[in-house]
Amino acid sequence: MKYISTRGQSPALSFEDVVLTGLAPDGGLYVPESLPKFSADEIASWAGLSYQDLALKIITPFVGGDIPDGDLKKIIDDSYATFHHGAIAPLVQTAQNEWILELFQGPTLAFKDFALQFLGNLLDYILKKRDQKVVVMGATSGDTGSAAIEGCCHCDNIDIFILHPHKRVSDVQRRQMTTVLTNNVHNIALEGNFDDCQNMVKASFGDQGFLPEDRQLVAVNSINWARIMAQIVYYFYAGLALGAPHRPIAFSVPTGNFGDIFAGYLASKMGLPVEQLIVATNANDILHRCISENDHSKKDLIHSLSPSMDIMVSSNFERLLFDLYDRDGAAIGQLIEDFKSGSMPLNDAALDKMRGLFSSYRLDDDAMIEVIRTVFDETGYLLDPHTAIGVEAARKVRKRQDIPMVCLATASPAKFPEAAQKAGQSEDPALPASMADLFEREERYTVQGNDLGSIQKFVADNVRG
Repeated sequence: MKYISTRGQSPALSFEDVVLTGLAPDGGLYVPESLPKFSADEIASWAGLSYQDLALKIITPFVGGDIPDGDLKKIIDDSYATFHHGAIAPLVQTAQNEWILELFQGPTLAFKDFALQFLGNLLDYILKKRDQKVVVMGATSGDTGSAAIEGCCHCDNIDIFILHPHKRVSDVQRRQMTTVLTNNVHNIALEGNFDDCQNMVKASFGDQGFLPEDRQLVAVNSINWARIMAQIVYYFYAGLALGAPHRPIAFSVPTGNFGDIFAGYLASKMGLPVEQLIVATNANDILHRCISENDHSKKDLIHSLSPSMDIMVSSNFERLLFDLYDRDGAAIGQLIEDFKSGSMPLNDAALDKMRGLFSSYRLDDDAMIEVIRTVFDETGYLLDPHTAIGVEAARKVRKRQDIPMVCLATASPAKFPEAAQKAGQSEDPALPASMADLFEREERYTVQGNDLGSIQKFVADNVRG
């Protein structure tokens, strides 16, 4: 299996090399040269497999022989051994043909654990084999940072630097990152928003001259292909549990950086009968505007009660565009240049293809709070703010009532007590026992100005010898 850039100007890479590279040298994102395809009979034969065994079936073709089967199985098994629920991704029914896929059973209570526990173990394996040390640099709007730190903090060959927007993540999200005090973990609170953090990371990947000569950057954001690959698995897992491939299935996905829902798109291309993918956004609705109005233009970022979706530049959308434009790297490069000037309208053919599978919906904070209140009153089930947006989007724009609608629960409500309080909860949602003392733990982080040179100097000064 080889991987190519969405911009078409970089050489193809092997799986291991693409995991360590992150952004392609031409600025694009890596995607497989071709996708594995599974027949309906093959998918049906996987019914009843454990999450780990299903992951091995789906991930193996992407690895292309770079990792022996036995080693890959151990990486997968170790990655999900830390989850709190035996089903790994349990389903809970909340209405007729409406299901919540709980993706918050991992160690940091968010869906990012599915990819980042795996990526951490994968990096540990590759770096030990190559006797190589790297610097992980990532941006987070809330959940990626803690999941990446949890996945990488025990790896001797990694120094990890995570940028989060100062005072724009929840207290629980911040403390999950800043209370990990191992000497290879560095948290940077950037005086800016998530897009500023993401731009810092992308610029650093583009010019790594600030690093010591024996180091390179590795991405933990969803620009890293391994993260997308790991997320494909739970779409198949939910589909199989609800009758696929013998009947179609639909998904509603709270969406910021487009990585999670892009994994669902890939699952559909690989043989899962996906009827509809719903892009659920908060007030930062660039993806909703693009799908519904062909308006992919930048607006001021709004700080919301669903901070993990406070994103205006959705990096992984480029991977979808690459397919919509028939894998024409030059066309993608031009689109990205257009977007830098503020707007990026799609051509009619691309727009029609996208709308064939994708729908979208937007919800602001007030409406989201009402959804949390209503669902809790009706079912006793407490939603986090991101998941609430996904549930309401599903109820508003689903095409068919006769097939299962799966709403991805991307985080535990315990991470967002402010939203729960506004929805009428008299007490904050309880953190699990493993985090009961979170607000008593020592924090360590550095507040930095929105200046690339200062950030890069901080990274260079703190890389271990």
